[in-house]
Amino acid sequence: MLGFTATRTQICAYLCGVALFSISFLVFLNSAISFVITQRIGQDHGVGDSVGTLGFADELVALVACPAWGLLSDRVGVRAVAVLGYTIVGISLWIFVQAKNVYPQLLLARLLFSLGATATATMVTAILPTMTIAKTVDDARSPRRSNGASHAMTPSISSELTITPARFRSRSPTADTPPKPNTIASSSNLAGLVGTFTGCGALVALLVFLPLPTRFQDAGHSPATAVADAFYVVGAIALLVALGLFFGLQRLPGEEGKGWKRLINRGDPKTDEPRIIDRPVLSYPRLFWASIQLGFRSRNIGLGYVGGFVARASSVAISLFIPLFTNTYFLRTGQCDVADPEDPAAIKTGCERAYKLAAALTGVSQLIALLSAPLFGYLSGRYPRFNIPLLVAALAGVAGYSAFGSLSSPDPRSDDGSGAVFFIVALLGISQIGAIVCSLGLLARGIHNDEGGNVTVPSADEAIGSNGHPSAGATPPRSPPITPATEEAPLLIEHNHSRPSSPEESKSLNHLKGSIAGTYSLLGGFGILLLTKAGGALFDTSGPGAPFFMMAAFNAILLVVGIGATAWEVIQGWRSRG
Repeated sequence: MLGFTATRTQICAYLCGVALFSISFLVFLNSAISFVITQRIGQDHGVGDSVGTLGFADELVALVACPAWGLLSDRVGVRAVAVLGYTIVGISLWIFVQAKNVYPQLLLARLLFSLGATATATMVTAILPTMTIAKTVDDARSPRRSNGASHAMTPSISSELTITPARFRSRSPTADTPPKPNTIASSSNLAGLVGTFTGCGALVALLVFLPLPTRFQDAGHSPATAVADAFYVVGAIALLVALGLFFGLQRLPGEEGKGWKRLINRGDPKTDEPRIIDRPVLSYPRLFWASIQLGFRSRNIGLGYVGGFVARASSVAISLFIPLFTNTYFLRTGQCDVADPEDPAAIKTGCERAYKLAAALTGVSQLIALLSAPLFGYLSGRYPRFNIPLLVAALAGVAGYSAFGSLSSPDPRSDDGSGAVFFIVALLGISQIGAIVCSLGLLARGIHNDEGGNVTVPSADEAIGSNGHPSAGATPPRSPPITPATEEAPLLIEHNHSRPSSPEESKSLNHLKGSIAGTYSLLGGFGILLLTKAGGALFDTSGPGAPFFMMAAFNAILLVVGIGATAWEVIQGWRSRG
């Protein structure tokens, strides 16, 4: 497990817990909520409007909750937020089937679920850097890291009190230091696995969770009881996942010192504790502002933000607008006999061929995405410079979405259709998973400051400004004294905000990873809302191809930004050699 500083248990908990189930419960709820409205509440009209309103409210909550959970995780730790998120998901699923009406009871349950789901989704991004965090002096000195999560030797007290030329050179920021473990390949490969496990999570929802009501009904339960039992079972699974993460994500690298005690208290600046175990924690507004600034200061993080925006929008384009495009074509050509075109159940029964074709197109797209995820992870780690895999994904998106929007017919059996439609949707799947995997890898590299070239990212202190230090004390000295203040103090005192103990420690943005993950999810939410609302309006006014042309434009922006970042990397390389 070269390149990973987390234990096998922690990596397994992350992949099989956080990544696998981060989307499973959302897929289950989105597919089963209409049955709660019809079978449990008994409403038989306006079901589509109610489902749409609940989904829109979910996204509005997500816009606020995603950055909030990220900021909170920088205080209390990613493990605490992940456990709390799955706990909320489990409880909310139980509350769902207690609702007697859509408004306000079912709406409040959906908002509660959104709080938990956004926590789990944000932690998928926030936990990734902890799996491959670069070893620093702080890690080596922390007694809690002796459980196998770090392989660095812990120096004795006598060695800390003794200065030697070798020790001074090893801690001097200007001295030659051994190359740190290559976290680029491990982060990118792990991001590829995250994409794979996330796709498998959707399959778990489709193959395991969704058939539960039918199985309970076959066992003799009434439809209403069968739906309730299914929600109880899935909610219990969410609570079991939370319990597993509570034990499986203990002592994550870089999470030392975080906990609920820091929810309000940022640490005492008069003590050395925050500096030994972690940098002092910034206030919540400064954490959020730091994550925003880093999008402009760090090439990797900024490009990762744009990739996340495109990736989340792609998920809506594939899951929502491909079926809508297909159903609209069959309705327009008179091949369906549907009383209510806005009723999904009516379309499924009255236009079965359109429903099957939409399922086939989206299925091929998601299958290709699932198979391509490890490949993109490998290529991102193998070729980190110039972000070639991300550019390929963006190019595939420009070509695929432009081609799909230009189709006269999505039906390969029709006179104006072609079997090339399956190749086109394969391009869409490649574009989606490439943006997901590469953006996650870019964020991890940005947090580790592995810029992949001669360009260096400003430290977190520079990114948030000179007044971003949360301590209330005086400005640290520019040149820290080598002579200790007391006989017991180490000769080389850690000054995180003046002269770092190592270049890696000064550049690492690990203490901002939750805020960065929250901003990443926030931009993804904006992408979903923009495509859903603007794309839906253009679908009705400009034609069914409009949302796909929007996605082609999004991918073109990603391509231009990626090429610009590559050009800047080349220019910086020339300057450093000149």
